[in-house]
Amino acid sequence: MAESYTTKRERELTEGSVLKTILYFSIPYLFSYFLQTLYGMADLFIIGQFNGVESTTAVSVGSQVMHMLTVIITGLAMGSTVIIGRAAGAGEQSNANKAVGNTAALFMFLSIICTIILSAAVKPIVNIMSTPAEAAEGTVIYLQICFAGIPFITAYNIIGSVFRGMGNSKSPMYFVAVACVFNIILDFIFIGVLKLGTAGAALGTTLSQAASVVVSFVFIIRHKMIPGISKKDFCLDKVVLSSILKIGIPVAVQDGFIQIAFIVITVFANRRGLNDAAAVGIVEKIIGIIFLVPSSMLSTVSALSAQNIGARKHDRAKQTLKYSLVIAVSFGIAVTIFMQFAAEGATSLFSGNSEVIKLGGQYMRSYVWDCIFAGMHFCFSGYFCAYGMSMVSFIHNFASIIFARIPLAYIASKYYLSTLFPMGIAAPAGSLLSVLICLAAFIWMQHNPGRFENL
Repeated sequence: MAESYTTKRERELTEGSVLKTILYFSIPYLFSYFLQTLYGMADLFIIGQFNGVESTTAVSVGSQVMHMLTVIITGLAMGSTVIIGRAAGAGEQSNANKAVGNTAALFMFLSIICTIILSAAVKPIVNIMSTPAEAAEGTVIYLQICFAGIPFITAYNIIGSVFRGMGNSKSPMYFVAVACVFNIILDFIFIGVLKLGTAGAALGTTLSQAASVVVSFVFIIRHKMIPGISKKDFCLDKVVLSSILKIGIPVAVQDGFIQIAFIVITVFANRRGLNDAAAVGIVEKIIGIIFLVPSSMLSTVSALSAQNIGARKHDRAKQTLKYSLVIAVSFGIAVTIFMQFAAEGATSLFSGNSEVIKLGGQYMRSYVWDCIFAGMHFCFSGYFCAYGMSMVSFIHNFASIIFARIPLAYIASKYYLSTLFPMGIAAPAGSLLSVLICLAAFIWMQHNPGRFENL
């Protein structure tokens, strides 16, 4: 961007064909998410080729903890994406600069605090996860290294959130690609050549994200991608921070609760034994790929709707939601049908253990239905956040966890000991409840348009 956040191409995000705009914005983000998931899966795949089930379980448990931390960071950063997006849509470059600066200062402070606290709590975290004894030591090592790299992990994710708010989904894709390439290379070196096991997997992940941050900063400075930003923009401003946190905190809390629910389910599986734990961990990684489209729709709806709201184009924001729902649901139906036939084959990519493959197939066949319903409430959540109604997302996710995900998973783990299929039903059941709440909130919004037209 040579002049402002609203370059010609960015202005087109609030003009022209809505469907083309969604595809223009979401496809780079989709590739970004794919690459990010790919490098996350690289740890699990490569460790499975050179080490046993206990190492695979250690990496899957440790990476789930790190994934929880990451989604909380990106959830909190949703506030930045929306505030920056509104400023970009309205052509208010100085306000966008201030939001970028405050985001950087806030998250760097939080990352240092998190590093100190979590590094001191590694062993209690591993115990809370009910990590199988055979995998406990490896999990501790994995988390110790990853927690030390939290500032890089935070910067890595915040850069993407800021640029998506600016209407730029391509640059984060390039930065993620750097991390992906570095991670795969470092994993083979650390795990395959140097035989560092879980420590190697953690080092590969942390160092690759650090490399991506360095490359992205060089790229941003060299190409002057944030023109006009100055030191004063990094001074914390109460009004800006309040706006960011008002949207971001409910999203971060809801995402935290969702990950806690996943962790609780993982605990249920871990208590059933090493094979069940490995199967659940592998399927969670595969689901990460399957959820590429729904997740890209969430960020697409939030960023594009925010820009259209800033430009006072509320009907266009609603059209963005509708087209995204069609895309997410269509994809969900297709992949759900496919996985009914390919579940064991997908699981076998990460383990040669026949029992793990069988259990993973069972879990996948029921869990994958979540892709349809989660895709729906992801789109609604993006829309609500763009309007500053992130509390709705918090409410529906909290309700789904308390009344469906955790209780159903517990019942399944206790009374169906020979199969993981019933446990997998908990996720889509929870998402279905979320969809019903989202529909009620959306209908209420349509009957009260005056509350939102002046945002």
